[in-house]
Amino acid sequence: MKNKLFLLVIILIVLLLVGMIVIPNNPLYGINWALASVMIIGLALLAFFWQFERSEVNVQSLTMLATIATLAAIARVPFVAVMGLQPTTFIVMITGYVFGSQTGFMVGAVAALVSNFFLGQGPWTPWQMFSWGICGVIAGLIGNPNRFRLINFTIVAGLCGYLFGWIMNIWHWIGFVYPLNLTTYIATWLASIPSDTLHAAGNIAFSLLFGKSFYSILIRFRKKMQTTYLDADC
Repeated sequence: MKNKLFLLVIILIVLLLVGMIVIPNNPLYGINWALASVMIIGLALLAFFWQFERSEVNVQSLTMLATIATLAAIARVPFVAVMGLQPTTFIVMITGYVFGSQTGFMVGAVAALVSNFFLGQGPWTPWQMFSWGICGVIAGLIGNPNRFRLINFTIVAGLCGYLFGWIMNIWHWIGFVYPLNLTTYIATWLASIPSDTLHAAGNIAFSLLFGKSFYSILIRFRKKMQTTYLDADC
């Protein structure tokens, strides 16, 4: 329930921001939304990290999170020359599917931050952290630790390829496009369709090729963590 409410709030915030940027004659029309958006997204990330830090997370969980996030980050680097194609989204989503939305968000956010140490940090980094984090949240919402529904996961992974692009389009639009209106937003969205389609196709391919094997590995690791945690409590 909390995950669904969190996702609903995020969607409402995004829609509100777009509306205030596009609709003239409102008090917030015309401000520097590129800077404001980075601050808003940054505060949202800090709030989530603070919530995660307050949750009961053991050392094994943190080690697992760091390992998978590093894998997702490193896997992105060799594909940087190919527009939109990379396995990072798949790794983030399969992690969220197995371990839940909170872990999925953290892996996505950390993977974006770490990979940009190789590819370049900038004001786009918080947006990428947020976008991949949302993909992890969505995977957690459909997750099932007892059974891997490959078709369902693959479809959602493909859709998240477009969702990631649509969120990043907002950053590109408010950061590099002028004037900010509905026409320029639609143009920005249309221009990203080839890259978003390749991203979605890559997610589908990675899911079909590696989905079951990744799921099996992560499930075994999850069960081992739970067993070790119970033994430590005894």
